[in-house]
Amino acid sequence: MRRAQYLIAPMSHTPLDCFFRPRNIALVGATEKPGAVGRSILDNLTQTPFGGPVYPVNPKHETMRSLRCYPSVSAIRTGVDLAVIATPAQTVPGVITDCASAGVEAAVIISAGFRETGAAGRALEEQILREARRGRMRILGPNCLGLMVPHQRLNATFATSMARPGKVAFISQSGALCTAILDWSHRERMGFSAFVSVGSMADIGWGDLIRYLEDDPNTRSIAIYMESVGDARSFMSAARGVALSKPIIVLKPGRSEAAAKAAASHTGALTGSDDVLDAAFRRCGVVRVDTIAELFDLSEALDKQPRPKGPRLAIITNAGGPAVLATDALLAGGGQLAGLSPDTLARLDGTLPPHWSHANPVDILGDATSERFRKVVDIVASDPSTDGLLIALAPTGPTDPVEVAEALAPALRTIGKPVIASWMGGEQAGRGEAILNEAGIPTYSYPDSAARIFDLTWNYSAGIEALYQTPEKPAPETGASSRAESGSRVVEIRASGRLLLSELESKQLLP
Repeated sequence: MRRAQYLIAPMSHTPLDCFFRPRNIALVGATEKPGAVGRSILDNLTQTPFGGPVYPVNPKHETMRSLRCYPSVSAIRTGVDLAVIATPAQTVPGVITDCASAGVEAAVIISAGFRETGAAGRALEEQILREARRGRMRILGPNCLGLMVPHQRLNATFATSMARPGKVAFISQSGALCTAILDWSHRERMGFSAFVSVGSMADIGWGDLIRYLEDDPNTRSIAIYMESVGDARSFMSAARGVALSKPIIVLKPGRSEAAAKAAASHTGALTGSDDVLDAAFRRCGVVRVDTIAELFDLSEALDKQPRPKGPRLAIITNAGGPAVLATDALLAGGGQLAGLSPDTLARLDGTLPPHWSHANPVDILGDATSERFRKVVDIVASDPSTDGLLIALAPTGPTDPVEVAEALAPALRTIGKPVIASWMGGEQAGRGEAILNEAGIPTYSYPDSAARIFDLTWNYSAGIEALYQTPEKPAPETGASSRAESGSRVVEIRASGRLLLSELESKQLLP
């Protein structure tokens, strides 16, 4: 039944549908050789069937896995939606020529050996693009892992496992990072709506993928590992429009000179000025994070919780030390400790033992019971000066992580403000975390990590608000380039094939 339903699906409506919803796939470089990339991809395409036929292409075989094997893509008489290419770099231009002649609309080039290897590889890549454009083909890669669409059961990669279905679209310029995150995601039971390795982005770039994912009903947020921006205009234009409805979170290394050089040697592309990128990200509503954990923790928080309306966080805890750590992290990231109102302080005085902290962070002491946690959360959440709550718990004799989670979960669903939690500890804490996660409350092992995530959610909210604001027009300055002159100069630079300005050109355009 699954196969019949898929075969009557409507024709593609966008240029990238052939990547994400192909009706059939030709695998060029299919092989039975153990350890070969072509074998791993064939395993993934056939062992997790996506609903359409797979055509192995290898002129040395007549059959493979009980499937007819073809000498070339053009020998496949039915139209091919997607070609996955895993042959040596020198053979790829000829394969693309054959695909273009056969009317193939899309190709994923797994093969490496292009611009990242120097001038000869770049020339080979340019030859591929010329052939692809002749047939109006779109290219993902080269030098990439491939892509997965878990909701479609599509695994066109050489990874060792399939991603779980979920709501986060992950796009990465590093194939190795993809495989590491894939392995981690199984342990954390995290799912993806799409899992895409872009490689060196010879054709399809960030902007193309962001625009496509905007209309994907399975995607709630977009997480990106980016080493080079590529076509900055396309990225910023797409991000500015999509960030209004779906968070775009970017992990961009290269802050140090050494890291920037490493990224350039990996992808064959320049990383760009880090300060300029920070400003550009802010201007188009993109949130930049510093670690892989933040990339997915923030995706989860924005998916499960409402956006904060301000930077003021209230911290409720039964442990003073962790609250201090959370406070440091909060202030370092631009957040603020909420100033509790006199009415709130009075209500807390009537509820808590005399030695509570009498301020935010609200330390309700180490003997706090689940009932004490529940009453304090109700009081603090109702204070209009709080924009969000962090509840940090350390397991003690009177404080049972599971009981507290069970007591809080029903109320935390209806607060109307973002709530995050840190249940510190091991097995006991894990059981409490599971209850909170089921209630839609993001949990973190340590309170400083949780405070950092609150800051990032506020940064996202503030960035989205900024998109609705129109900057004031600056007063003209003596000697500044006219708009027409600047525009003409930019057109000239782009026509030369460059995407980055030199320092001199930047100063001429922005005196």
